[in-house]
Amino acid sequence: MIVTFLRHGSTEWNEQGRMQGRRDVPLSAAGRKEVEAWRTGMSDASLISRSAQWYSSPLRRAVETAEILSGASPQHEPALIEMDWGDWEGLRLDELRERHGAAFVRNEAAGLDFRPAGGESPRDVRDRVLQWLRATAHRHESVVAVTHKGVMRAVLAAATGWDMTGKAPLRLQGGALHRFEIDAEGRIGVHQCNIRLAALPLAGSR
Repeated sequence: MIVTFLRHGSTEWNEQGRMQGRRDVPLSAAGRKEVEAWRTGMSDASLISRSAQWYSSPLRRAVETAEILSGASPQHEPALIEMDWGDWEGLRLDELRERHGAAFVRNEAAGLDFRPAGGESPRDVRDRVLQWLRATAHRHESVVAVTHKGVMRAVLAAATGWDMTGKAPLRLQGGALHRFEIDAEGRIGVHQCNIRLAALPLAGSR
């Protein structure tokens, strides 16, 4: 099975550099315009099979993105929700580094085991998404999953063995499709990443 991942369009919190996590922030006006441009690019390139099953994170920014792109309501999948940033939601990285100093730097260096206060780790995200992917692989030939940056990075880690320390094996661009293969044994691998949909960049980081 091929699963095509796409990050949601921009929100006001993305544009301010704030950690959104589970906070249900909708697309901004710029984000909706951005996704409309992606729809044109996707249609022109015929990149998604008409028979593909669309899933999205239950958060509004992902649901709205999927609705604009597919023209229909996607199936909401809790496993695709963003990493829980706990007590740190709404803060920027510079604020976190200023508040927590060396302790935050040590936490960042933990890679897959980085954990926000009261939140979850990338390893937690990876494990829940892999469980869903392996169950879904037996149901569909092609899946589109509209999700979040933290989820896609966790999938990349699973596909490449990256432990999230040091430089990523490849940079997952915004406004692009990222395709991964799931075989009959539940193993995941990179199929093709960074298939650009439009010239517009995705604002923000999470």
